Amino acid sequence: MLCTFALAAGGLFSAPAQADINRALLNDKPAFIADVMRQMTLDEKIGQLRLISIGADMPKPQLIKEIAAGRIGGSFNTVTPAENRPLQDAAVRQSRMKIPLFFAYDVVHGHRTVFPISLAQASSWDMDAIALSARTSAVEAAADGIDMTFAPMVDITHDPRWGRTSEGFGEDPYLVSQIARVSVEALQGDRGPDGKAPIGANGVMAAVKHFALYGAVEGGRDYNVVNMNPMRMYDDYLPPYRAAIDAGAGAVMVALNSINGVPASSNTWLLQDLLRKDWGFKGLTVSDHGAIFELIKHGVASNESEAAELAIKAGIDMSMADQIYLKELPELVSSGKVPMAAIDNAVREILGAKYDMGLFHDPYLRIGDGSHDPADINAENRLHRDAARDVARKSMVLLENRAQTLPLKKTGTIALVGPLADAHIDMMGSWSAAGVARQSITLKQGLQDALAGKGKLLTARGANITEDKRIVDYLNFLNWDTPEVVQDKRKPEAMIAEAVKIAKRSDVIVAAVGEARGMSHESSSRTSLDLPANQLALLKALKKTGKPLVLVLMNGRPLALNWERENADAILETWYSGTEGGHAIADVLFGDVNPSGKLPITFPRSVGQIPAYYNHQRVGRPFTEGKPGNYTSQYFEEPNGPLYPFGYGLSYTTFALSDVALSKNTLPRDGEIEASITVKNTGKRDGATVVQLYIQDVAASVVRPVKELKDFRKVMLKAGEEQVVRFTIDESKLKFHNAQLQYVAESGDFNVEIGLDSKTVKTQKFTLQ
Repeated sequence: MLCTFALAAGGLFSAPAQADINRALLNDKPAFIADVMRQMTLDEKIGQLRLISIGADMPKPQLIKEIAAGRIGGSFNTVTPAENRPLQDAAVRQSRMKIPLFFAYDVVHGHRTVFPISLAQASSWDMDAIALSARTSAVEAAADGIDMTFAPMVDITHDPRWGRTSEGFGEDPYLVSQIARVSVEALQGDRGPDGKAPIGANGVMAAVKHFALYGAVEGGRDYNVVNMNPMRMYDDYLPPYRAAIDAGAGAVMVALNSINGVPASSNTWLLQDLLRKDWGFKGLTVSDHGAIFELIKHGVASNESEAAELAIKAGIDMSMADQIYLKELPELVSSGKVPMAAIDNAVREILGAKYDMGLFHDPYLRIGDGSHDPADINAENRLHRDAARDVARKSMVLLENRAQTLPLKKTGTIALVGPLADAHIDMMGSWSAAGVARQSITLKQGLQDALAGKGKLLTARGANITEDKRIVDYLNFLNWDTPEVVQDKRKPEAMIAEAVKIAKRSDVIVAAVGEARGMSHESSSRTSLDLPANQLALLKALKKTGKPLVLVLMNGRPLALNWERENADAILETWYSGTEGGHAIADVLFGDVNPSGKLPITFPRSVGQIPAYYNHQRVGRPFTEGKPGNYTSQYFEEPNGPLYPFGYGLSYTTFALSDVALSKNTLPRDGEIEASITVKNTGKRDGATVVQLYIQDVAASVVRPVKELKDFRKVMLKAGEEQVVRFTIDESKLKFHNAQLQYVAESGDFNVEIGLDSKTVKTQKFTLQ
């Protein structure tokens, strides 16, 4: 019989005997999928390997025709039930096999409601806040008929020049691994006690990306090569992907870069030996956009046939946005160059993913009847503003606050200047999914709402994002629907003069400066980390007024802020804070919320210090702060060390730490040590901070990092309150990959370091037996 199971599940067949048979099949996933595959032709199997988007090369009528012919397995970038219902109809009503499609989208940090960018969320060090963002995003995406999201993006990066730094969660493998786990679980929802139940109607399948090592591209230049020794790969870069897979991620998006000379899309070691054999991954692998064709440009395939052969044999189940599998695989199979088993393995994983999405149980699980009024798609009542505001407030990092400039008073006069003060689209950051720019709250609106007539707000643009025409043209090219960067045509000097004029009439200046969102985006790698020159000129002119100067930074990567650090009275890092960003920033500026964010990535002093990350390996001639630097590992033109270290962030209150106490000084292999420290709020305001546990392996068989984050606690303390924070240390926290890639903990001494950032810590020592 043909696969009428999907139709029966959708209620189109009512024969009791048929329904009984279908229910029996659906209860046994392997048998069910095997039964489907036995009925499929080779062409239908190859059709399942294609993930296609509506676009100029695939208009909707053609897409429906291809689906009905059984030549497409999934679609992406169709983001409403009304769009997706006809496509699913074509699959389950018109195609011979009636196999449902799945619909995917890049829901990275929100769907209709845009949450802070991923790097900002990591700054919260708050797993509940991150889970709230992912769960809300999943609910909204599922309501629009989305079955899969290409998220979380868990690439570790040590080079902030990389434009996609904004999409990831920072530089640390432990912190990013915790976020990866939480994100996957929140996106996919409760899958039962064994984690194998189909994803529910309010969940979406997570496709963790970009596998692997994409954040380590050479020079921070997007799509570039990655060359890395295996120990570093296993200890620093691979753990977040593994954490996402162990959390049950149903899919993996494969990276565009090469790894030690072999592109990820044709890398058998990566996709077969590591991912499936060593890690036991049973899910779906998807190429990145056009990646199989790009094997030709990498130079490992001379034509499309070779590219298809390399990719399918390596383990790319599904090809995104190209025709190569459709065109080349039939002949490759008939000639014997590609075994039928390779096709079957890929189809099995695709059908398995659809099963896990619940689509064989109900092809319309997330689409519904598709009768949504298009006018309701962007309705205000669909947004989760309270959740977005809560997460945004927790994601901001106070970098400077001289003479308690912040919090501001809601009386008097505030001068708000800067190109990002009233920028709706920039509040959302890159990859803002189905978010609508006009629904985002800008800083200007946030301050106006907070003041509510109590104080006076004066505004002036002061500067464009940049006066570099090449950059402006590039940013507008990135956002091809509408110009992203609208330039004020006045001369820079006139704009600055206007800003200075209102600044002189104010009690305090708030300057919203940084990057347009397109400057922290895919393919937007930078050679400089400085503010654009015209923005810095504005700040210098404002400084000369003598009024307190508060910088509100909006950016998707660490910036080199040397002049700003020395001259601003306060600096608040807000990243791109999403739909409710303006309200959230105002909450922090006025002290309705005490900032508690900590940096998930190091801020270097200059681009010349890159790579600058806290857990670097030890060297034989280390630079020691405060001692002469001759013949040590250092730069002589500027101070060594970061501008702001990993884990750093201030508060409107102060905290003090006691010495570290260990429950014992020797750790047995099967035992544990408790490390405790007392943290006290020594200020006059309630506040939260993050207590961070680092461990240093004193002497090992290979060179080890100066320290590694192994645990953390975010604690809320009332003014004057103190709390004992306890960490458990066992052998698992001491393990690393040795020169033979064995995962071991070696006997010897270890330093326990506990602090409120990675630089200023209290230390104790213990010995592993």
